[in-house]
Amino acid sequence: MAKYGKKNHVKLDPLAYNICLLGESKVGKTTLIKEVCEKLSGEDGYMFLECGQERGADAIEGINHVNCPEWNMDYDEITNSVGFEDVCDDIIDNKTSEYPDLKVVIVDTYDQLINIAESESIRLWNRDNPDKRTNSINAAWGGFGRGEKKAIEIMFDKIAELRSVGVSTIIIGHIKTKDISDPVSGETYQILTSYQQQNYFNALKKNLHFLGLAYIDRQIVKEKTGKKNIVTNKEEQVNKVKGESRKIKFRDDNFCVDSGSRFAEIIDEIDLDADQFITAITDAIKAEQSKSGKSFDETKAEQEAKEAEKLKEIAKAEQNKKEAKKLEDVVSKITDFIKENKSNMDKIKPIIAKSKKLGYDNPTLITDIDDANKVLALIS
Repeated sequence: MAKYGKKNHVKLDPLAYNICLLGESKVGKTTLIKEVCEKLSGEDGYMFLECGQERGADAIEGINHVNCPEWNMDYDEITNSVGFEDVCDDIIDNKTSEYPDLKVVIVDTYDQLINIAESESIRLWNRDNPDKRTNSINAAWGGFGRGEKKAIEIMFDKIAELRSVGVSTIIIGHIKTKDISDPVSGETYQILTSYQQQNYFNALKKNLHFLGLAYIDRQIVKEKTGKKNIVTNKEEQVNKVKGESRKIKFRDDNFCVDSGSRFAEIIDEIDLDADQFITAITDAIKAEQSKSGKSFDETKAEQEAKEAEKLKEIAKAEQNKKEAKKLEDVVSKITDFIKENKSNMDKIKPIIAKSKKLGYDNPTLITDIDDANKVLALIS
């Protein structure tokens, strides 16, 4: 038996990592991520999940998306809407057959995903505790933040399941200003950070590899008004915006922006531009990969070969799961027939006899789909 543990080698594909882009409303987050994904994976390599009331995709031509207004709901073709869990499960169950080119899903936005996850957390509590029903996330699961912990659990469990079939996640969210008190000096300062409350943001950050914050960098100058202050007799001045540009911060040594990365060589700041975004992440990955002692091309060839093998394993597991489900459905039909006719042995005896002839003590123990169909044929 081999000993545990092995050396990690960073993946070269930028979409192999969990990425988050936070930013001001309408700064261009959704458009930028769409362009990034199309450049890296093509039109079929990504899918936006427009959560809750988010409708940013409505204004973007050609974007590949589905609306997820609730955690669970059947697909509505007219509104292109389905439950968040439903679409994720469909990808997980049918990755190689229905979504062969899909590499990443984009949660747009995290704020809205939290809302529908909290509703699901409450629903699950009420289902399991009908005598203690509640409409409040603060009261669900016994209170003290446990309802929010359940919401966090179901969100990131689903993201982990997607990763298990080779689909990564990019998360888009909003920002706000927040007062921070320095524990050493006692001074208070402001930062730009996630719009969500801290427990949700902390759960997000620990699952990320890259966190960028999009903002508008405004050039503000003082201009004279031509008027004098009646008290100081000095000429009054006002602040005017002379220009602005859209930026993304990946790292801020001044701690004014809540951004960061697990990769040490990430550039501090870029323009809000798809090509620059790709270059920033790719360069950070290349810098880390260079420590391996192998060339970039050699590592790329090795990882592509491993990825091809992994996809074969995923396809096999997917097929086995589908076959198991078919067997389960057939055996369930046989079992239901027996229950419905338990007082009529003339109908049940042939089923029991056929099962024993095929080598099973009773129909519930059938393990082969062909055998199960032979027994089912007796009642069809």
